[in-house]
Amino acid sequence: MGKITGFLEYLRELPLDRNALERLRDWSEFHLHMEEAKLRQQGGRCMDCGIPFCQTGIVLNGLTSGCPVHNLIPEWNDLVYRGLWKEALDRLHKTNNFPDFTGRVCPAPCEGSCVLGINNPPVTIKNIEYAIAEKGWDEGWIVPEPPQRRTGKKVAVVGSGPAGLCAAQQLNRAGHLATVFERADRPGGLLMYGIPNPKLDKEKALMRRIRQMEGEGIRIVCNTEVGKNYPADKLLHDFDAAILATGATQPRDLPIEGRNLKGIHFAMDFLTANMRALLDRHKNGGYISAEGKDVAVIGGGDTGTDCVGTALRQGCRSLVQVEILPRPPLYRAEDNPWPEWPKVYRLDYAQEEAAAKFGDDPRVYLTTAKKFIGDAHGRVKEVLLVQIQWERDAKGRFVPKEVPGTEKVVPAQLVLLALGFLGPEQPLLEALGLGRDARTNVKAEFEKYTTNIPGVFACGDCRRGQSLVVWAFNEGRGAARECDRHLMGATNLP
Repeated sequence: MGKITGFLEYLRELPLDRNALERLRDWSEFHLHMEEAKLRQQGGRCMDCGIPFCQTGIVLNGLTSGCPVHNLIPEWNDLVYRGLWKEALDRLHKTNNFPDFTGRVCPAPCEGSCVLGINNPPVTIKNIEYAIAEKGWDEGWIVPEPPQRRTGKKVAVVGSGPAGLCAAQQLNRAGHLATVFERADRPGGLLMYGIPNPKLDKEKALMRRIRQMEGEGIRIVCNTEVGKNYPADKLLHDFDAAILATGATQPRDLPIEGRNLKGIHFAMDFLTANMRALLDRHKNGGYISAEGKDVAVIGGGDTGTDCVGTALRQGCRSLVQVEILPRPPLYRAEDNPWPEWPKVYRLDYAQEEAAAKFGDDPRVYLTTAKKFIGDAHGRVKEVLLVQIQWERDAKGRFVPKEVPGTEKVVPAQLVLLALGFLGPEQPLLEALGLGRDARTNVKAEFEKYTTNIPGVFACGDCRRGQSLVVWAFNEGRGAARECDRHLMGATNLP
């Protein structure tokens, strides 16, 4: 602990983001850097709390509390305060393969469980993590780290999202030959096509890590879908082990009247098409455009937020985001105590941009879509919304009930369904004969990751269901550890 009284002397400060209206004119990242002197002060706010709840990574009341990869947060906060940036980066990389990703897109459950946050604004952990990673790239400290020796064992990783990338890098550093199969035309999975460029720049943040991994000897094969244009049985025959990290990409639908109308799309189809067009410099067309349209986003999570930000940049005419849950309070409720994740009202980047452009937060709470209304050409033109209230049913479960007399029609020539995901796509799992749980996820015990097929492991969203990027990191690293143990009889991987 470098500054004993730092948490008393310094106020929480965050770097400014780019102006909301200005950044709507491009697809560049909205993050700005903070000067080093202030970053060191922010590191000095970390207190000698005895038990660093920030790095626990547990689930309390259904939500994540603390860092799932168990980042050694107080240690690198202290090193930043003392100006020891290289040492801070080394300490950060001990637990997190890609802190430049989490420093951008993680919701920071570490800050929600910061001890200082009991009665003061918590330490700016996420921003310091981001700054450490960027310092590492700026100074040339982050370079390929190929293993000193090879084991001769070959491992296939199916999926190049956050779990797959972590698993591959860890296996490679253990000396195994890792091959990553990705069905898309570019690596990264959710990181490439599911997260818009303003949050995570593909060239600056993602592809430099891909190049680092390739420099370490990892083979990444795109345009290859295992179980389709690469036989599933070949996977078991050609490799000594395999890790499935295919994600949970089966979207939840909204089967209400009018669902078959044109202009209604799943959120991920919208985001993926836009990101691919952006990366292709619009040479191939084919993306879903919100330009000049009234847009309705159904769903209030991160994916819905990204749809809002993307539609705004495309030049939508108006926008509403429909959220079935109540608006969170400004401060923790009594039934949401520290160190649980604070369920409080937040204005994310896209809602901030919508407010700057249209004058208000676009979200409407305790509301659901009841019907899609079409025009004479079979295209959606309006959405019938209705307010709801949550009541207990005969089994004591909370269910939404319509509030009579609250129906409202809003214009919408583009509707985006951001209702989450039901689980992984099933064809590959069926082809391999993998066991599945009641939610259709691959059946594999947490922290063991073994499936019913010897030598085949599963991790990330295809095992646990839709979750945070940082949980994918946790599981990718864990699956690599257990795979290494399976191959070698013991493991030194963390």
